[in-house]
Amino acid sequence: MADREMDHPTAEQLAKLHEWLKAQVTQSYEGTSPSSLTPDEVRARIDQAYERAEVQLPSGMMEQLLADVLNGLLGYGPIQPLLDDPQVTEVMVNGPKSVFVERDGQLELTSVVFDGDSEILDLIDQIITPLGRRIDAENPTVDARLPDGSRVNAVIPPVAIDGPSITIRKFPKERLRIDDLIAFETLTPHMADFLRACVASKLNVVVSGGTGSGKTTLLNILSEFIPEGERLVTIEDAAELQLHHINLVRLETRAPNVDGEGEVPIRHLVRNALRMRPDRIIVGEVRGGEALDMLQAMNTGHDGSLTTVHANSPRDAISRLETLCLVSGVLLPLKVVREQIASAVDLIVQQTRLRDGSRKVTAISEVNGMEGDIVVMSDIFKFAETGIGEDGKVIGEMKPTGIRPMFGQRLEAAGFKLTAEMFGSGDESLLNPTRRSR
Repeated sequence: MADREMDHPTAEQLAKLHEWLKAQVTQSYEGTSPSSLTPDEVRARIDQAYERAEVQLPSGMMEQLLADVLNGLLGYGPIQPLLDDPQVTEVMVNGPKSVFVERDGQLELTSVVFDGDSEILDLIDQIITPLGRRIDAENPTVDARLPDGSRVNAVIPPVAIDGPSITIRKFPKERLRIDDLIAFETLTPHMADFLRACVASKLNVVVSGGTGSGKTTLLNILSEFIPEGERLVTIEDAAELQLHHINLVRLETRAPNVDGEGEVPIRHLVRNALRMRPDRIIVGEVRGGEALDMLQAMNTGHDGSLTTVHANSPRDAISRLETLCLVSGVLLPLKVVREQIASAVDLIVQQTRLRDGSRKVTAISEVNGMEGDIVVMSDIFKFAETGIGEDGKVIGEMKPTGIRPMFGQRLEAAGFKLTAEMFGSGDESLLNPTRRSR
């Protein structure tokens, strides 16, 4: 390339220089995989290529260009800085010039741009190819994950009308703990102690919530309360859970191959897990007929199992489970399905993303059993919204309802003595209220 100063290069000139530098460094590998080199070694080769280009860019522009080349070689191109930003929790690529992020619960448009749809498609291929996944006109959607566990969804034409789109739910670099949720005011210390007792006492727990509400994060934290001596089997579409138990088997679904064969859905994995002598089964999310298999597992000796479901309230979670069971292909009367749910599920924890972007546990509800054809529930803790502050933040209070759970004796048998104060009353007569048994 000619020796010249480029004080005000056009976007086209920068793009050509970017591709030339990338090609020069790629040729320098000479059969060596770039993954075998350190970032410093790759950056040194980029600097050498830039010197050979005999082009002088303004200092700031040059540094940005070389960083972009490095990200393109070792990272995920233009969005790598967003993935490196600890404040960003989600990255959304709507098009070459429409890249949004979620930061502190709020969406914002970034200055990141792609050269065109082809660069977005190249990035999708870069993500899914190592995982054995595919995307094409016949299979225009794909779910995958980055090496750090971040969840990726990609959609291309013809279903994506305006061009390819990528959504990345980032995986936190540092695992959150229950104390972090308390500090974030996601829940109270009493709620945390209650959930710890419920999980350790082998109650079956369903975490309910909408998209982006933090269900998987909460499920991951609840799993910390499982005693070490138990055997766990986790089942997920894309592995996200970070469990550190010794006796752990992680299962992940598999998409069909190019011939449409070899698919392994969640439902198959749930059934297979029953043959693996699990003490507990943890399903990242039930969204189909596997809900019935999960309930049957909970009802047949696998107490303490955990899962999540998309729903906006504990009552909606019951309805959602009913619907998923009814589409399982097993012909069961609705009342029988409800009886399955009422006997299997002990607790529903509702996680909500509020209008200000904050995430809170807005309800912890016990499933009490059946009365006639209706599943009976009791709220143990409830979030009451009282208004909006001057800063736009939701104002409210998470407090107990005064109702003691019917499974209190199970908690005490497991060594947890929960005080009346935890449930909002100093009246010891409320410790064992007279209620119908399950």
